[in-house]
Amino acid sequence: MLPDLTPELTFQTSRSSGPGGQNVNKVASRVEVWFSIDNSALLTQEQKDLLLEKLAPRLNKEGFLHLASQEDRSQLANKDLVVQKLYEVLEQALHRPKPRKKTRPSKAAVQKRLLAKQKQGQKKANRRGGSAED
Repeated sequence: MLPDLTPELTFQTSRSSGPGGQNVNKVASRVEVWFSIDNSALLTQEQKDLLLEKLAPRLNKEGFLHLASQEDRSQLANKDLVVQKLYEVLEQALHRPKPRKKTRPSKAAVQKRLLAKQKQGQKKANRRGGSAED
């Protein structure tokens, strides 16, 4: 679970290219968020290392993660959306998949498979019966 990162986020607004007609030309409804993983005081060093490794392609040269939203006509709604996106990206990067345990099929399962193969082979062998032209 991630802490509240809002104090460490930098927001920037600009004009959106989305829906809104003439409103688009007047209102800065596009919201961009910048988050520096390295400079975060709220994340542990382990979390920072994992995020830097997994999100490396999405970071710029200064180490900032940048996301933008212009889906809504409202700046406030876009701000909420971009923060939600940021948390989703961070949660996904911090998720560690459960390690797979090696398993082996039981003796009964192996036996059943071999018997099924033998039966199928027998069925095909029966189809190959000698014809008069052989």
